[in-house]
Amino acid sequence: MAEKKGKKIKALVKLNIQAGRATPGPPIGPALGQHGVGLMDFCKEFNERTKNMGDDIIPIVMTVFDDRTFTFVTKTPVTSSLILKELKLAKGSGVPNKNKVGKLSKAQIENVAKIKMPDLNAKDVNQAVKVIAGTARSMGVEVEL
Repeated sequence: MAEKKGKKIKALVKLNIQAGRATPGPPIGPALGQHGVGLMDFCKEFNERTKNMGDDIIPIVMTVFDDRTFTFVTKTPVTSSLILKELKLAKGSGVPNKNKVGKLSKAQIENVAKIKMPDLNAKDVNQAVKVIAGTARSMGVEVEL
């Protein structure tokens, strides 16, 4: 595999974890334990970095090295989590093409798009709005554009 700073990379692990609430139990424990990562070290560092992010679900990309050390990058909260937060809902529709659970205004979509902009593959906010609107529709949310 690749090397970084003289260390060989053992694995890349992607996880979605609720901000400030990482514990060594499932799903984190099994995902990281198989690579020999110190679970408590990771949990403490993750919780410290995300303690001010509310209760959003935060994606991370962790690089695990052969000597069992690790680095990780936190991303912006999951789009569906931001949409549900904007609408003050617990979950999306079970049948999105038939049952609608809410309606997002253009201002609300732009709000979510501005938060997600660093992690989206979009050149400007208008393109990001289209991406967010598509995610909202797939959750059973009506979109005003």
